[in-house]
Amino acid sequence: MTASQAPAPRETPLWRAMLAIVWKDLTAEWRSRELLSSMMVFALSVIFIFNFALELDARTRATVIGGVLWSTFTFAGTLGLNRSMAAEKDRGALDGLLLAPMDRSAIYLGKVLANWLFMLFMAALVVPLVSVFYNQNLFSPGLWGVIALGSLGYVAVGTLLAAMAVQARTRDMLLPILLLPLVLPVLIPAVRASMGFLRGLPWEDFAGAVHLLVATDLIFLAVGYMLFDTVMAE
Repeated sequence: MTASQAPAPRETPLWRAMLAIVWKDLTAEWRSRELLSSMMVFALSVIFIFNFALELDARTRATVIGGVLWSTFTFAGTLGLNRSMAAEKDRGALDGLLLAPMDRSAIYLGKVLANWLFMLFMAALVVPLVSVFYNQNLFSPGLWGVIALGSLGYVAVGTLLAAMAVQARTRDMLLPILLLPLVLPVLIPAVRASMGFLRGLPWEDFAGAVHLLVATDLIFLAVGYMLFDTVMAE
């Protein structure tokens, strides 16, 4: 059989390629602990700044804690998103992923899932600290559901934009400029739903925010899935 008649490599199934990318990212992070450590240091810095800059009484703090929480997630998450794609580019692994016999959308879905897990791990460490500093009980199942939904929408759009910005020399500046305006449809309902659960409001008062958050997550995931191949081709 000649080289021209050699069978083409079989394409790896989407789910298997996606899980392989997630495992690769988790293993690499376990060995280096670079991404999570930088996210946590940044998150702690934001918490300290808000804690000492906002000299508020206990009642006022209870009304702003949702915004403080999501501001911390946003700033630290942006650093993590930028680093997750930049590491692939700097190590030359991104070209290898693009040349692998698999649907390129698996790269996007795998990166989204890995970044989502990193965000949830960071949230598991940040929320208790915010609870202590602001003397508020943040251990609510509903709040954790909102954190999971909001983080998913955040990384869904952030991973796509990080893939776009990684090719630019000014990627550290470009990603926040692109991401922060586009992620507002996630952050606004996430803050409202978080405050609804924390303040014990009736479900009807903030159910619309939760529904909007779910819809935004689905839209961002669908758009990222469809556009990732085009973004990487460019």
